[in-house]
Amino acid sequence: WVLQRATAVYLLLYLPYLIATMAASPPTDYAQWVAWLSRPGVSIGVLLFFAALLLHAWVGVRDAVIDYVHPIGARVTLLTFLGFGLVACGLWALKVVVLAHVASS
Repeated sequence: WVLQRATAVYLLLYLPYLIATMAASPPTDYAQWVAWLSRPGVSIGVLLFFAALLLHAWVGVRDAVIDYVHPIGARVTLLTFLGFGLVACGLWALKVVVLAHVASS
């Protein structure tokens, strides 16, 4: 419950910043995206955003699966696929940020 609320607060605070930043001066090409994403504050914020988003999704979907999927085999299978999928998304986000730092060097 605490994780769900904490991640929701971070998502609620970060999304208006992201929307305002993109509305004010959106990156228009790959070089601008790399330059924006390679700034330390932005990259830390993006990684925290994805971590919060993935944790928030895990807690929410896990609770729904536990509540509504009663056969234990199906429940374990769904949660396993969900876990692997969320970890894959997290690794992808980490890869994007690391590659932006490498490309800007």
